[in-house]
This record gives sequence, structure tokens and C-alpha cells, in this order.
Amino acid sequence: MSQYALNLIFIGGSFLLYVIIAWVSRAGSTSEFYAANRGVHPVVNGMATAADWMSAASFISMAGLIAFTGYGNSSFLMGWTGGYVLLAMLLAPYLRKFGKFTVPEFIGDRFYSRTARLVAVFCLIVISLTYVIGQMTGVGVAFSRFLEVDNATGLFIGAAIVFFYAVFGGMKGITYTQVAQYVVLIFAYTVPAIFISLQLTGNPLPPLGLFGEVSDGTPLLVKLDQVVTDLGFAEYTSLNSSMFNMVLFTLALMIGTAGLPHVIIRFFTVPRVRDARYSAGWALVFIALLYLVAPAVGAMARLNLIDTVYPNGTQAEALEYEERPQWMKNWEVTGLLKFEDKNGDGRINYYNDANEEAAAALAGSPQGNELDVNRDILVLANPEIAQLPSWVIALVAAGGIAAALSTAAGLLLAIASAVSHDLIKGAINPTISERAELMWARIAMAVTIGVATYLGLNPPGFAAQTVALAFGLAAASIFPVLMMGIFSKTVNRTGAVAGMLAGLFFTVIYIFIYKGWFFIPDTNQLADVPENWFFGVAPTSVGAVGALLNFLVAIVVSKMTGDVPAHIKELVESVRTPRGASAATDH
Repeated sequence: MSQYALNLIFIGGSFLLYVIIAWVSRAGSTSEFYAANRGVHPVVNGMATAADWMSAASFISMAGLIAFTGYGNSSFLMGWTGGYVLLAMLLAPYLRKFGKFTVPEFIGDRFYSRTARLVAVFCLIVISLTYVIGQMTGVGVAFSRFLEVDNATGLFIGAAIVFFYAVFGGMKGITYTQVAQYVVLIFAYTVPAIFISLQLTGNPLPPLGLFGEVSDGTPLLVKLDQVVTDLGFAEYTSLNSSMFNMVLFTLALMIGTAGLPHVIIRFFTVPRVRDARYSAGWALVFIALLYLVAPAVGAMARLNLIDTVYPNGTQAEALEYEERPQWMKNWEVTGLLKFEDKNGDGRINYYNDANEEAAAALAGSPQGNELDVNRDILVLANPEIAQLPSWVIALVAAGGIAAALSTAAGLLLAIASAVSHDLIKGAINPTISERAELMWARIAMAVTIGVATYLGLNPPGFAAQTVALAFGLAAASIFPVLMMGIFSKTVNRTGAVAGMLAGLFFTVIYIFIYKGWFFIPDTNQLADVPENWFFGVAPTSVGAVGALLNFLVAIVVSKMTGDVPAHIKELVESVRTPRGASAATDH
């Protein structure tokens, strides 16, 4: 059976499963649409949360970024897992105790302000839309390769699938669909990793294989350091960025994780407050199953890529372009892998052309690096590079698409809930019927899918980079106001609104200036020039600074304006320290 036929079977079979689950579990009420009627078991919710969380950035792009940068990008692993500890300890149980459907609803009630609720809606839409762009980018990458279509067509196909099962299923349908998607993506990620770890190190456990030895007895990481430095790249195991930005970036990812609306609303679906904590714990377990494997996947993929181009060693002659393996031909069709014969020798010269010593050491006096590999393809191409069985390649295809679709659905639900429940019902038409509210939620989903698909055609970076920007926005806007709403009785509505706006606009403006997306296209290179950054803060790290600004502005403005009403102080007290242990666990 051909690879294309296998891809269709695996991808089509998984789609059929998702559609059936979504249709059987479709929402018939607003309670089911927003919170699955608060009847989801903690273990099931933990698995669904893990799928909701492990997006295209985790499955497709994270290992690719680690592969090309090495230790420096371990920030993604530390920040994204650490965020769940914050979420479990500081936010999830208290928000579940409050008993509302959405994050803006909590903010509006806690800060006794319709304006605060609307600002939270605005922040949520900006965050979720930025995040969903990364997912649609990943969908396009996966579809374009495995269904052998161009990137744009892949995006449109993915958007249609998401539209069907997210719009009809709501939170109830999405929850059980995400459980199935988690099973698909975890098998798709770990099975090829086990194969490749066995090939390279003889160890079937990828995390241990990462520290194992290759066939010549050299430790894998030592071997990888040797081959990348021979090609003029920095050592794989060294920190290639400033420790200052690494700490800021990790912090931004942590508090951004804890402030992501589409993750937080998952904890509104469990029956009791203690279940919210258990859900977060189980989610961390399920996430760890993939994240422990990701560093090994990145390192082994980078080594296999270089061995493909230089089969006789990095200092020997490069591979003849006409003799390139089939996997390169497959990915060239997508436009995500490109070769340009700059020196006319017919060979694939792959190296860091910013390093003159590396250029001089290579045969043929190359005129520059000739191989352009999009980092988002590395995990998906890894089984092909390692020449694994065709069914493994098809499994990875289904897994990559499942990862992107699961998170996209959660994000769409967060946006739809904010528009229909917080904007339409909360501000515009409080007397709207339940049926009309459901209709508006589905319309909001449809519009968001269209916008995200359009922007996904021209994203501001690799999938993980785009997602990192969303985390920065969540860190700077939502997380601080939630923390102050739960743990402070002195921050008032004026302070909350001022803090959210200050954190959000500071972060957005900083990112736009240094990323150059939309407004300043000629400044894209500023993102790679640290001396141009304000106080040396990288655009992807600025969310931590925005969060600090949010806290400071909210506290200062609150002190300069009126006191918090007594009934709101009582509300905060009841949410944070409810009367009696049973009230805290059985509500």
C-alpha cells in the first residue's frame, strides 16, 4: 500500500472518530456548550486538558526549535510545565469555587464592573486569536505534506474540520473529542521516538537514549556537539542566548500558561473544587509523557538531518542534490524545504554561512548555506528521515493534525464563550434567550475560524514562536488580574482595568515594533539584533515585563482611587478561604 493511501486511512479514520464523538456529544444547552454541564471526571478532564494544551507548537514546532537551537530552547519545556503548577495551586480551584462559565465573567463580577468584563473580553480575543494562528499554521504544515497539497489548501481543509466538530460539539463535544485526540497524538509522538532511539543508541526509552551512546561509542550529545560545531553552528548543549532573557522567557511562559483562557475554562467543567486540582495534576502527568520525550526527538532529528546531508562525515563531500533521499523530495513539494545551488557544484552545502571558518573547511568553496529547512517540519519529517515503516509516518501525520485541531477547538470555544456570554448576554442584551445565545456562540466560532485561517496564511513566525507571543499577552493581561482578583481585597475596578490595558498595550506595541508584523515590515530583523531591544529584553520575553507593569499600575491606581466595596471583600474571602473544609471541596 502506498504512503499516500496509508496517510488517508490514518488521517481519515481519526477525523471520522472525532466527528462521531462530536455529533454524539453535541451540546444542547448553554451549560453543556460552555462547561459540559460540569460533569467531566477529573482524569478525563486532565487528558482533555493535556490535548487542549499540547498544540501544534508542542507536537510540531517545539522539538524543531530545540533541534535547531539546543539547550537554549529548553525554556519552552520549563515554562510550559511550570505554568501548570501555578495553575493548580493558585488559580484553578478558586475559579471553580466562584462557579462561573468564563474568565471575563469572573473578572466582571470580582471587580464589580462591566468595563472590566469587556476589557477582559478584548484581552481574551487578542490572546486566543494570536494563539489559534499558530495552530492553523501547524494544520497547514501537516496537511500540505501528508495529503500532498500546498500549504494554503491544507489550511482550508483543517479549518473545515475544526468548524464542524467545534461548532456543533461545544465544550461537551470538544472534551471527549480531545480525549481521543490525546490518545492519537501521544502514540504518534512516542512510537517513532522509540524506533529512532533504538536505531541510534539501542535504548528503547528516548529520554534515556538522549544520554546514551551512538554506534561508535560516543555519547549522543557529544556527537551532536561535534557535528554542529564542525558546520559552524553553536554547541548544541550550550546556552546560546543571555541568561537574563532565558529567565524572563521562562517566566513569561509560566504565568502565560496560568493565564490562558482556553486552559482555565477547562477547570469549570468538573463537578467539585477539589476535582479542579486533581484535573490539573492529571493534566501535568499526561503532558509530561510527551515533554520528557521532546528533547530526545529534537536532538536525534538534528543528528539524522546532518547525517543525511553529510553521510560520510561533516568534513567530507556533501550529498549530491540529484541523489537526495525521497523525504527531501516530498517536503520540497510543500515549499517548506528548499535547495539553492549557490556555487554550482550540485551538492547540498548545509552549514552556518555566518561562520567563515566553517565555509573555508567545506569542499567546493561554497558561497553560502544552500539548504533551507523550516523548523516546523522536523518532527513530521523525522520518521521519513530515519526510514521508519510507512504506518509510523502515517501515525505521525494523524498525531500532528490531532494536536493542532484539539487546541484550535479549545481556543475557538474560549472566544465564542466570551463573545456570546460576556459580550452579547453580559453587555448588549442581558435578556437574550438560551437558544439565541448558542447561535451567537456558533457564529463567533465560525468568524474566528475564518480570521485565523486568513492570518495563518501569513503568520508572524514559526508555530511555537507565534504561540509564545500569545503566552506573553496572557502573562501581561489576564494572569495578573486573576491573581489580584483572588488574593487581594484592595485592588478596585479602576485599578484592574488600568492594569490590564497597560500590560496588554505595552506588550503588543513592543512585539509589533520588534517583530515588524503588519505595521513595520522593514524592522523584522530587529528581532535578531539584541542591541536594538529595549534594555535587552527579547520580544518573546516581554510578557513577563508586561505582567509586572500590570501589577504595578493596578496597585498604584487602586490606591489613588476609591476603596473596594464591603460585599466584594466578602466575595474574595469566600472564594479564597470558604467556611468549612466541605465547602471548599464539595461546591
